[in-house]
Amino acid sequence: MLRAPIKHCKNCGTAVVYRVPDDGDTKDRAVCPACHTIHYENPLNVVGTVPYWGDKVLLCKRNIEPRFGKWTLPAGFMEMNETVAEGAARETLEESGALFALEGFFSLLNVPRVGQVHVFYLARLLSDVFDPGFETIEARLFAEDEIPWDEIAFRTVKETLEHYFADRSKGHFGIHILDIA
Repeated sequence: MLRAPIKHCKNCGTAVVYRVPDDGDTKDRAVCPACHTIHYENPLNVVGTVPYWGDKVLLCKRNIEPRFGKWTLPAGFMEMNETVAEGAARETLEESGALFALEGFFSLLNVPRVGQVHVFYLARLLSDVFDPGFETIEARLFAEDEIPWDEIAFRTVKETLEHYFADRSKGHFGIHILDIA
């Protein structure tokens, strides 16, 4: 679901109008008729990890909407003033309470219909003891054949897990870039 359109100027509070700006742009933007500020609406970055322990991956059962009670990889929205890797590490710690070593970039999934880009890193777990935060009901390790595939919260997570296990069976990990229609 797309975010609600901008209604008021963030600088002066005047109601904006949607039009093509006079600066050579080609797209409708939220433009303030009073102070002439152009407000851009850009995709949100969702960042997270694929934490693994031997042949198992760590999944978190969601304690928040959307998809309350469904399983996901530890991930969430990137914050200002952090890198993608820092955000992925922060979200993993917040949601799972896991000790881990962040490894390489693994997947990038474009989800244009909701204005999001999802990025996942591999993360080698340093312990199989977890202390999940308030957004997580339970953090648990799953072997591939134990994963509750019908209870996975998001398609981006399912696609990332499928690529992880396919790469693991080949003995090497690639980089995966996908578009989710």
